[in-house]
Amino acid sequence: MCGIVGYTGSVRAEGQGGTGLPASSERPLEVVLGGLKRLEYRGYDSAGVALVGPGRDTAASAKKAGKLANLVAEIEATPLPAATAAVGHTRWATHGGPTDVNAHPHLADDGRLAVIHNGIIENYGELREGLERDGVSFLSDTDTEVAAQLLAREYRAAGDLTAAMAATARALEGTFTLLAVHADAPETVVGARHDSPLVVGLGEGENFLGSDVAAFVAYTKEALELAQDQVVTITPGAVAVTDFAGRPAEGKRFTVDWDAAAAEKGGFDSFMDKEIHDQPQAVADTLLGRTDASGRIVLDDLRIDESVLRSVDKIIVIACGTAAYAGHVAKYAIEHWCRIPVEVELAHEFRYRDPIVDERTLVVAISQSGETMDTLMAVRHAREQGAKVVAIVNTNGSTIPRESDAVLYTHAGPEIAVASTKAFLAQITAAYILGLYLAQLRGNKFPDEVALLFDELRNMSRKVQTVIERGEYVRATARSMSAADKVLFLGRHVGYPVAMEGALKLKELAYIHAEGFAAGELKHGPIALVDAGQPVFVVVPSPHGRDQLHSKVVSNIQEIRARGARTLVIAEDGDDEVLKHADEVFWIPRAPTLMQPLLAVVPLQIFAMALATAKGLDVDQPRNLAKSVTVE
Repeated sequence: MCGIVGYTGSVRAEGQGGTGLPASSERPLEVVLGGLKRLEYRGYDSAGVALVGPGRDTAASAKKAGKLANLVAEIEATPLPAATAAVGHTRWATHGGPTDVNAHPHLADDGRLAVIHNGIIENYGELREGLERDGVSFLSDTDTEVAAQLLAREYRAAGDLTAAMAATARALEGTFTLLAVHADAPETVVGARHDSPLVVGLGEGENFLGSDVAAFVAYTKEALELAQDQVVTITPGAVAVTDFAGRPAEGKRFTVDWDAAAAEKGGFDSFMDKEIHDQPQAVADTLLGRTDASGRIVLDDLRIDESVLRSVDKIIVIACGTAAYAGHVAKYAIEHWCRIPVEVELAHEFRYRDPIVDERTLVVAISQSGETMDTLMAVRHAREQGAKVVAIVNTNGSTIPRESDAVLYTHAGPEIAVASTKAFLAQITAAYILGLYLAQLRGNKFPDEVALLFDELRNMSRKVQTVIERGEYVRATARSMSAADKVLFLGRHVGYPVAMEGALKLKELAYIHAEGFAAGELKHGPIALVDAGQPVFVVVPSPHGRDQLHSKVVSNIQEIRARGARTLVIAEDGDDEVLKHADEVFWIPRAPTLMQPLLAVVPLQIFAMALATAKGLDVDQPRNLAKSVTVE
């Protein structure tokens, strides 16, 4: 789950005084540091860069534990030489602690070769023992240095960095993306990917590599997807792709549909604040282009015969964390609209419990990055059992949609803050689209019913905006509660996964104990947690939907308030009944019951962000977490 960047560019004719190198030779460092800044959400335990240029016998490098700012300060204090190619890395530690020595890049071949890595090499212990028997010494505790030393050995044997990378990749087990530069080839960067993301950026007289298009979107929107088990070699004027056996291969070109400004804060205090405000657009964009000329719903990339989807008798949603809560919302909607039983599975548990999956099972994989390793492994297991897989992801060119049978892209744009907000709403929106598509295909709903529900869904973007505009009262309440050390969340029906997501946001950001419960479970044990002053959020169902459900949740509010709880209630406009029992009410617009989560979760996001900010915490980069979990 590390961020990686690679760059190579042509040099200009004019000289740069004093260095003997062209003026553009400072661009590699500029590009790599800029890319790392946009990728720091992928890991911020340490950061480093390595550069090569003509006339130098070794790679120049700098690396520093901690956030990227530490590396920048190091480079400012001790400037690096100009270059023609560079690689950069921001790390989320796996093997070896977050120290200067363990930071990437790792050097080998007497300092001539520099390697960076994303992933985990599972057979590194065996490889390290073999290399040590051959007299190789190691400086770090990382699996990456093993790959660097192995690549150096292969390079000395082959005399070609691309061939050496392919040979190295064949020897590795686990998940990895590797990038390397060598002083012998000062305009070349070579990369390899296996179960870990790597994308090529295509420029004019320059080319780029990155674990995400955010690494290079400031410089080019033209990109190339790499398939599984491929090696890519970039020079200023060319991109060459082979498989691990050295056979020529091709990538798939695509155009990035957002610009570098989308990856910046845009005037907000944090990326999370910006992304909360992005949510109306994320919902609207996820709905764009979902209907054909006749008004029927269509998916982005469907490679499943309609007859197969009509025969599906069970749906399993696989996801982790926030995406799993989106899956729980999907369960309620799809079961109601399609009358198909839906299970929601944590991806990291799915394949280890011998799940019942066959050719009549449809698996829905939800992942913001499209690279979540637990989910990817579950997708592969499901397909091996004969199931068809639909992916709901936000990142074009990522692995999960490529290995699935259909994909719904959420079009939320880059989500930089580690705690997910707009991706969650976009995932729920995409799940609704999938549910309505299946209802349409299987005849569970008449066309006019599907059209009416889709129109309701289109209206949700405006309603999300209304909730955000009411956010200052939520912020003020959060600031008044900055000393809270425990918060409970209650919900029923679709409000239950909203409660769990609200609790998760508070754990992630404010580092305090928070738990989400199904409100009906309250009297079966959790009510023992309620004492005087205990803050409890309650997500109240629409009074215009299932009346019995609404009255039961109001009764739950009465139960906890009678025991001294401070009740913070999320309720629909006009729901006067809750006023009798609430200490605070956060109002949301009226909406169909199944679509209410798109609105009810927003005050919980704002609350968690504001409470963490009041505590002086970094809401964009909470401790111990990284944005994309690309290891199991």
